[in-house]
Amino acid sequence: MENLIEKTRYIMKKYGITANKSLGQNFLINQEVVNKIVDSSNINKEDLVIEIGPGLGTLTEELLQNAGRVVAIELDKRMITILTDRFVAYNNFEVINQDVLKVNLNELIENYKKQYNLKSAKIVANLPYYITTPIIMKLLEDKLDLESITVMIQKEVADRLIATPGDKLSGAITYAVYYYAEAENVMIVDNNSFIPEPEVTSEVIKLKIRKVPPIKIKNEEKFFKLIKISFMQRRKTLLNALVNGGVINNKEEAKNIFEKIGFDLNVRGESLTIEDFAKLEENL
Repeated sequence: MENLIEKTRYIMKKYGITANKSLGQNFLINQEVVNKIVDSSNINKEDLVIEIGPGLGTLTEELLQNAGRVVAIELDKRMITILTDRFVAYNNFEVINQDVLKVNLNELIENYKKQYNLKSAKIVANLPYYITTPIIMKLLEDKLDLESITVMIQKEVADRLIATPGDKLSGAITYAVYYYAEAENVMIVDNNSFIPEPEVTSEVIKLKIRKVPPIKIKNEEKFFKLIKISFMQRRKTLLNALVNGGVINNKEEAKNIFEKIGFDLNVRGESLTIEDFAKLEENL
């Protein structure tokens, strides 16, 4: 670990860098964690790896040794010089100075796979915590040609993402993640693995993208809207949440639907399985 701490401090001093709080920057200084992220992402020379928010390039260095090509997407202009300098000798590296939420990843993946004759694409990243959910949702909802997403994020968010729908840790995002991917925990990461230390514990998770969703749904947009509405009003019963959210016209209609599909009138959305929501969507 000492080696990586020294290297990180040296780079920060050389380029006059301090972590930018508004961009949620915390630089990883634990080699064991870096190795674990790379190992669990299962990358090889036939893979295109997209790294989001590479920062000083701690993870990038290991990715470059294993992947066919690494495309790093970095918002902070200060990091572009560092990354370009550090990896000038690598012919399988490219950095894009952009906000990942504005990048057309579908196009990027298609072009790079074709150009460099690569078999599959994988995302590997130490994500900025303040924007984790929008990034994960973009990666899933855009239905990218991806094999897996291996990311380090805040533990509290990670636990929600990898929960089973209907568990007490479930949130609306749990159902989306479960629908698009098989999620697993890789490791818990203590705050002292970073400079500066974040106030929260981190977790590395892996999402293996499903080829086929676990359930059949006629209207995905309607399905996820249902879930969102039921979680926006967690303290209310599902019946009241759906009526208040304008999904069902009135309580009488809601009661009829619930009785038809065998739902308890006092059930709350958070206790429903993904199959339950699919049944509800089908009957609305």
